[in-house]
Amino acid sequence: MRLSTRVGLAVGCTVPLLVLASGWLLLHLVARDLHRAEDQHLRQRATALAPDARSLLRASANGRPKAADTRERRLFSAALDVGVRVVGPDADFSGGPQPGRSAVLPAPTDGPVTVRDGGRSWRALARPVRGTTASGTLWVFATDTADRSQLGLVRRRVAFTALLAAPLSGLLAWGLAAGASAPLRRLTRRTAGLDPRASSARLDHRRTGVTEVDELAATVRTVLARYDEQAARTAEALDTARSFSSAAAHELRTPLMSMGTNLDILAGHPGLPEPDRAEVVTDLLREHARLLGLLVMLRELGRGDLVEADALRTVDLSEVAEAAVAEARRGAPDADVRLDATPGLTVHGWEPGLRMLLDNLVGNALAHGRDSGGRARVRVGVRGLPGQVLITVDDHGPGVPPETCGRVFERFRRGPDSAGSGLGLTLVAQQAALHRGSVTVLDGPDGVGARFEVRLPSDGGGPPGRRNWLIGTAGANRSQSFPKELP
Repeated sequence: MRLSTRVGLAVGCTVPLLVLASGWLLLHLVARDLHRAEDQHLRQRATALAPDARSLLRASANGRPKAADTRERRLFSAALDVGVRVVGPDADFSGGPQPGRSAVLPAPTDGPVTVRDGGRSWRALARPVRGTTASGTLWVFATDTADRSQLGLVRRRVAFTALLAAPLSGLLAWGLAAGASAPLRRLTRRTAGLDPRASSARLDHRRTGVTEVDELAATVRTVLARYDEQAARTAEALDTARSFSSAAAHELRTPLMSMGTNLDILAGHPGLPEPDRAEVVTDLLREHARLLGLLVMLRELGRGDLVEADALRTVDLSEVAEAAVAEARRGAPDADVRLDATPGLTVHGWEPGLRMLLDNLVGNALAHGRDSGGRARVRVGVRGLPGQVLITVDDHGPGVPPETCGRVFERFRRGPDSAGSGLGLTLVAQQAALHRGSVTVLDGPDGVGARFEVRLPSDGGGPPGRRNWLIGTAGANRSQSFPKELP
């Protein structure tokens, strides 16, 4: 059922009820006003007639018929437009318009009452009349104008108006609703042809001045924009999955072939001397650890590429750094790892990503920052600067040559003696970019070793528009799109 039809039916049913309710209230108020005027007139007439009624009762009680007749004519003459009835112990005088003798009068009350006689109604007021020789009751009557035919006519006209208002108000409301819903119908026609799967055309809506229609159009545009965003994210996720499989296949080929060669040696030479067998097993274990690390790093890169803005929250960076340092100490008990962090430093970010950033920086320092004697001394610092938080990781190793500083964050970039996956520092760069920060490589503070600096805005921000650290051709690096310092 159309909205205009619903409105027409609703108004067509409601308006007659309102007309009837208004008519009933109007009749009630008019009848009350008429009663008030009648009752006031009856009180005035009763006050004026009370002396004559007392004289009439006294003359009747004293046995003076002529005087009683005179008092009766004077009473009826003074009554004017009202009916009068004087009831005494032994007398009953009546004159003027009033109910018949068969009508039962109610007990006297302080105010006027309604008395019915056949099809007519009367307003009646009783006043006690007390004299020295006789007492009685004075009744004053007036036709009940509130029950006259004029009010009945008004009732019939109210009913007729209600019946007539039903179809007329329904048709009028239907017409007005049809005109008011025209912008909604136009919006429906424009949106009916939109197919976000097959076309890039979107809703072109001009303001109509109808708030509900404009708000609905804005909602449709928002829904389509969210659909486009989710479709883009889905496509990006598919690209990430394809790149993951391609990169994994490329990087896993070499260690798998090496492991296969070692297994062939073990299988083809059962009598291999023990020193040679131990060397082959050691190579297998090393390649297995490399494979496992590579898979873990690729998985974490994929997580970072797909993180959404609603996953970001307020993170205590000091606590994250403390947890990362504690984990590094457990993994490398021979290393000297220390933390200098200002308590309570917070950023708006993704806590798992910040933890990965710190874990990989510290792990990189432990792996490549050992001095000539094999000792590892790592210093981690977290302190606040105006509008940002600075993370530093210092080591006392050989440092990073200046010509390679801009390439250490490339995918699968490994040193000649590295047994890692080549993705640890790529994860650091990815998380710095995710948090709208930057990462740089400098010389150590004492001119020895290397310092990695990460600067994160303290107020955070949403994820960047492009997060494609895993997407790309297998084996390709990111040097063309990732500078030394992230924007």
